[in-house]
Amino acid sequence: MDPTVAWPVLRRSLVAILRGITPDEAADIVGVLVEEGFELAEIPLNSPDPFTSIRRAVAAFGDTCIIGAGTVLEPSQVDQLAEVGGRLMVSPNIDPAVVARASGHEMLTMPGVFTPSEALLAVKCGASALKFFPGSVLGASGVAAIKAILPRDTVVGVVGDVSENSFADFRKIGVGTFGLGTSLYAPGDTAGMVRQKARRIVAAYDGVFLERP
Repeated sequence: MDPTVAWPVLRRSLVAILRGITPDEAADIVGVLVEEGFELAEIPLNSPDPFTSIRRAVAAFGDTCIIGAGTVLEPSQVDQLAEVGGRLMVSPNIDPAVVARASGHEMLTMPGVFTPSEALLAVKCGASALKFFPGSVLGASGVAAIKAILPRDTVVGVVGDVSENSFADFRKIGVGTFGLGTSLYAPGDTAGMVRQKARRIVAAYDGVFLERP
């Protein structure tokens, strides 16, 4: 099944996972990420006052960055996300009702999967992309084995203890979408600290995906 909302063609398919960010710092942190080349950001709903953070980030950078929520578990949370302008729904699991609600709001959807059954269900539900989580447990070989039974045009992302050191291994199996959490942002990080990490990650991504034939 074709995705309800197609994953966009981006220069870098990197999702910044800003777990623990607060409303007062959301715009500054997202601004730094946009300046360094990120085009996707998620603020998990187990962060402090997440919808306020999302609203402020969208108001400041919604035209240049696709901003949304992670750890979305209920359709009602999708509705709240739509109210604050979120355009990306990321979840740790595959819940058809949540994916359907997000698709109804024309959001990008990236549900979490771990097994072949979950991955195929997510495709059937019309997910924009799959989030293989935790990626460190599956590894490139595990993701490759499941990827082999998916429709060829399925967008596969990897999240969970993934860093710039993982890019080359996943490129070998045709994966170029990543969610980056603590390797990019941890609660208490300043905008300057995030800038340094973002710059390093973007340089590594470009070296693996953009500078090779």
